[in-house]
Amino acid sequence: MTVKVNNLNWKIGGEAGYGILSAGEIFAYACAHGGLETFAYLEYPSLIRGGHNTYQVLVREDNVQSHSSQVDLLVALNKETIDRHLTEVVKDGALVYDSNEKDLRDYVCSRADAGCLGVPLEDLTKQAGGEKVMRNMVAVGVSFGLVKYPYDFIVELIDQVFSKKGAKMVQLNQAAAKAGYDYAQTNFAEKFDYQLKVKLNKDQRMLINGNEAIALGAIKAGLKFYAAYPMTPATSILHYLVAQERDYKLVVKQTEDEIAAMNMVVGASFAGVRSMTATSGGGFALMSEALGLAGMTECGTVVVIAQRPGPATGLPTWTEQGDLRFALHAGQGDFPRVVLAPGDPEECFYMTFQAHNLADKYQLPVIVLTDKYMAEARQTVPFFNTESLKLDRGELADTSKLSADARFARYAMTPSGVSQRSIPSQPGGVFAVNSDEHDDTGMANEEADTRQAQMDKRMKKLQALRSEIQEPVKLYGPKEAEVTLVGWGSTKGPILEAMKKSKNINFLQIRCLEPFPVKEVDTVLRQAKRRVLIENNYSGQL
Repeated sequence: MTVKVNNLNWKIGGEAGYGILSAGEIFAYACAHGGLETFAYLEYPSLIRGGHNTYQVLVREDNVQSHSSQVDLLVALNKETIDRHLTEVVKDGALVYDSNEKDLRDYVCSRADAGCLGVPLEDLTKQAGGEKVMRNMVAVGVSFGLVKYPYDFIVELIDQVFSKKGAKMVQLNQAAAKAGYDYAQTNFAEKFDYQLKVKLNKDQRMLINGNEAIALGAIKAGLKFYAAYPMTPATSILHYLVAQERDYKLVVKQTEDEIAAMNMVVGASFAGVRSMTATSGGGFALMSEALGLAGMTECGTVVVIAQRPGPATGLPTWTEQGDLRFALHAGQGDFPRVVLAPGDPEECFYMTFQAHNLADKYQLPVIVLTDKYMAEARQTVPFFNTESLKLDRGELADTSKLSADARFARYAMTPSGVSQRSIPSQPGGVFAVNSDEHDDTGMANEEADTRQAQMDKRMKKLQALRSEIQEPVKLYGPKEAEVTLVGWGSTKGPILEAMKKSKNINFLQIRCLEPFPVKEVDTVLRQAKRRVLIENNYSGQL
């Protein structure tokens, strides 16, 4: 039988607490470090221990942008993994299971068309000097032994993952992985027709998820203040920025709730620094009043919404695109905003950078809309090109042109709707600011003509802003196609993967949802023969 080289979909499953995450990340990073294109995704329930967890890694030589439902190698640390996922294993694929598990000792595989390889994971762990919890490393070793991948890459990754726990822990996990690797090489040398080979002649790539890319984009954009309350799936942005706090001179604040986080971010913007927060739908509900404050005070802020299924608590650790309309309309009354929807980690980085420039230049809130799939899925991408990225702080008042004898006209009428802004303590830049409607100096004012003028001023920003959005839409595939797929956000990856199976399909990706790119979308859809909208929500919110 022909050996399949560098085309493998690997999946490991077990209870929370079995080390599914660390096993999956070591497998994924080892493949990526070997020059292979990698896509990795963790699924887990909203439980601290127990519940069913899986980590899936798709590896290929060419670009991979999504997971696959067809599994080549399934690693089961418990029987539930077999019960749930054995049907996903392809013909001529394989199942690796722990034959030491009480309910798997006499297991008889129901798949005659796939290899079922019982491995005494717990025994091998003990022989290596480890505890039962280290079975995951034995399983990783078995997996790499089956596909004949160089063991050196595993050693390197285990060292990186466990180094903070001390040299002994590193050695024990490396020994466990080696025990599994040797067992597979000895007992299953010709029983799995898949092989992974290192491809180090490729351009350098990195394995990164959307949340990490957003954090890096914000740092590159000059982020100085980040406030958030932990909420899955946005929490890892907080974790990442805390780790970078000293190196990049950031102020990172875990607040008592999302109300405080959003108000702090608005206050930091008023004080003159670039600020950001991140949450999910439930947290954003608490932020909506302060989002209106940002709109009224014209404080440029960036808000990341990593969506998960609602309503209410919903499904905290799963993915959905159900907050689109909420993001478009949250807050009191009408005020301008920008809603950007990146489709992969690269776009998360560049569009977060752009979000900060737009927030400052047009003095309004900018929302970066992702979801759990985008936030947590890891994908190999090129190293970011930052040479062309320039900071734009917008209309900052020149102290030499300000008068200490007059109140600063912070909200002065301008052709673009954007007024100069001063920084607190700037000589001659004193103005009033609160959540009330106001005149051009910020003093509360309830006159009809003032209200009309200030509303016109704020909304006028959208006219100039439209031309600033970089590629509000992208068209993939031929200009003329039998079917035009339309999507936004994380549907990009699965759509592009599906398009590899047909040459007569194109894809319209909508990257900016507010202001909506009416002209660009209309141009494509008018030429389309058949249109199919793909989005991950119940009602088709787009």
